[in-house]
Amino acid sequence: SPNRQIIRSVSSVTIPPPACMLLPLEVPNRYLFGPGPSNVPPRVLAAGGRPIIGHLHHEMYEIMNDIKKGIQYAFQTNNHMTLAMSGSGHAAMECAVFNVVEPGESVLVSVNGVWGERVAEIAERMGAKVHTLVKAPGGYFTNEEIEKALAKHKPVLFFLTHGESSAGLAHPIDGIGDLCRKYDCLLLVDSVASLGAAPLLMDQQKIDILYTGSQKALNAPPGTAPISFNDRACHKMFNRKTKPVSYLFDMTHLSNYWGNDGKPARDYHHTGPVSGFLALRESLAILAEKGLENSWRHHKEVAEYLWKGLEDLGLKLFIKDKDLRLPSVTTITIPDGYEWKELLAYMIKHHQLEMTGGLGPSIGMVIRVGLMGYNCSTSNADKALAALSDALKHCPKRKA
Repeated sequence: SPNRQIIRSVSSVTIPPPACMLLPLEVPNRYLFGPGPSNVPPRVLAAGGRPIIGHLHHEMYEIMNDIKKGIQYAFQTNNHMTLAMSGSGHAAMECAVFNVVEPGESVLVSVNGVWGERVAEIAERMGAKVHTLVKAPGGYFTNEEIEKALAKHKPVLFFLTHGESSAGLAHPIDGIGDLCRKYDCLLLVDSVASLGAAPLLMDQQKIDILYTGSQKALNAPPGTAPISFNDRACHKMFNRKTKPVSYLFDMTHLSNYWGNDGKPARDYHHTGPVSGFLALRESLAILAEKGLENSWRHHKEVAEYLWKGLEDLGLKLFIKDKDLRLPSVTTITIPDGYEWKELLAYMIKHHQLEMTGGLGPSIGMVIRVGLMGYNCSTSNADKALAALSDALKHCPKRKA
């Protein structure tokens, strides 16, 4: 009988409930003073804890429309094709490359840290002909070097990291958009670590595609990623011969989901991270209330205070030129004789405070300290300096 079948299927459970899942969730309270994620303010945490609504309810569309306007303000753009990805910064990175590049097309990637390495690999995986401009972490590219490479490789897309968080560099942007237009190439810029902390003006600086992440100076939980495409990028993207390699990141569908394609109805494509979008809206609201220019100024002032404090401790800053330093993520040259992992472990254990080592090519070169958005204050800089000072006193120093 059917009842007997049900009993048999229930009794076939052979894996017991895991012991760990019968214990309460525990999460430590830490000062997240690394390169991100950063601490989330109570207002944003509360927004993420609001009731779930359907991803296709009209109230959700209103919230998505608000997010779109908030991103347009943060990016300083009038681009209609503005939205937030359902995923972290890498989702936006892949979305940009997958939608504007077709297999066999030429792509130029500037690599001066880990983010250029990632974009080069993403473009390679989807079949692009990838050319790279390479410098060691902390290096930057002159407009002359960029123009030479654009003329040589004739790419459809040029990638540049504005906030190179693995090295602590804020790359100059002025004039590069003009060069890309001269060589009929799209300019893609990564501002994950810099948005809201260092000046960036998408329309004025002629950036064709710009993206960022939710978890840095915006102080939202990780998992959403604002992105915007201008008309030049849309023209390339919507006149493809082949479909993008990813269905989830296909902008023909995402533009409809975000109400950007002019169609009367939004169709089901995927279920967006509703709580993540509520939190992102709140974090964009906080930026709008504070004002972009105030946010830029505030990050610069706190960064300068931190830099002076680090130098007073006898530490060397990795980026020598102050004007090239990223205000949100400061890189410190690992002090002679110290094992960087021991310093970081000491600060986590004794100060509940996170800093990190390098990433990609900068591993073993730097310690990174980030004071972003909600975390950006001189009192937090003092906490970071006190923890470092304590670690330098208590961690064993090896003879050179």
